[in-house]
Amino acid sequence: MKKDTQKRHSKIANDVMHYIYKYINTDINLDELSISLNISKFHMHRVFKEEFEQNIYQTIKSIRLQKAVSLLLTNKNSTLSEVARVCGYSSQAAFIRVFKTKYNMTPKYYRNGGYKELISFNCLKKFNLKAKIVKIEEQKAYYIRHKGDKESFCKAWEKIDTWLLLKGYKKAKRINLFHHNIAIDLLDDSRCTAAVILDENIKDTTFATLTMPSAVFAKFTFNGSYEEFKSFVIWVYFDWLINSGFEATTEPSFVVYNNTNYLINEGCLNLDFYICICM
Repeated sequence: MKKDTQKRHSKIANDVMHYIYKYINTDINLDELSISLNISKFHMHRVFKEEFEQNIYQTIKSIRLQKAVSLLLTNKNSTLSEVARVCGYSSQAAFIRVFKTKYNMTPKYYRNGGYKELISFNCLKKFNLKAKIVKIEEQKAYYIRHKGDKESFCKAWEKIDTWLLLKGYKKAKRINLFHHNIAIDLLDDSRCTAAVILDENIKDTTFATLTMPSAVFAKFTFNGSYEEFKSFVIWVYFDWLINSGFEATTEPSFVVYNNTNYLINEGCLNLDFYICICM
C-alpha cells in the first residue's frame, strides 16, 4: 500500500473511532457517518477493519461494555436501565444479554461482587499512590498500532525510535495507548498504540497521525516490574476508581514512559499512567 493511501486510510479509521467514542451513548448511525466522511459505507468498514483488525460493530460493542463495567461499580446509585441507556443500549434486556455473553455473568451479579471473578483479585496488591488530577490539552501524535504482546510492542518501538534517531527529533514524549480495559482483558490480546508527541511542529509523513482530545485525567507515577504494573492497573480500576467518586470515560487510558529501558530491561518500568475521568 502506498504511503499516501495508507495515511488516508489511517485518517478515515481514526475519524470513525473518534466518532464512536464521542457518540457511544447514542444509537450510532453508520450511514450518516459514511456520508459525513464522503466515502461509501463498504469502504469505511473495510478500511476500519484493516487498521484496527476488528470491525466497527465489534468495536462499538467492546467500548460500550468497557464503559458499562466501570459505571456498574463507580455509579452505585444508577439502575441497570440507566447504565444500559448511558452506554447506548436500546434496552436493559439487550444490555444484560450482551454483558452475559461477554463475561458469563449478569450485570447485577458483576456489580455485587462478581467482578472479582474476572481478575486475580485474591492477589490484588495495595498501592500507596496518590492520583494527581490533570487536564491535558489536545495533542498531535505520530503512531504505530500493535498488539499488547511483548514482540509486537518491541517491533513498534524499534521502528519509532529508529525514525526519531534518523530524523534527529530529540524531544519526544513516548506514550502507549490501551484500547481495551487492561484490568480485565488480557494485555497480550489487547489493541494498543505506540505513539510519540514532539515538541517541535514538523511536517513528516513517515507515520500516520492522530489527535488526542483535550480531557481530564487521574495521573499516577509508577515504578516497578511488568508483573507489578498489571497488579497496579487492577488496583487503579477496582480499588482507587471505585472509591474515588469519579467515573472512567471511554477514552483510552495511556502511559507516558519516563525512561527508555522498557525495550531492553523488562524488570524496570518508570512511567506515568493516565486514566480519563469525569464526575
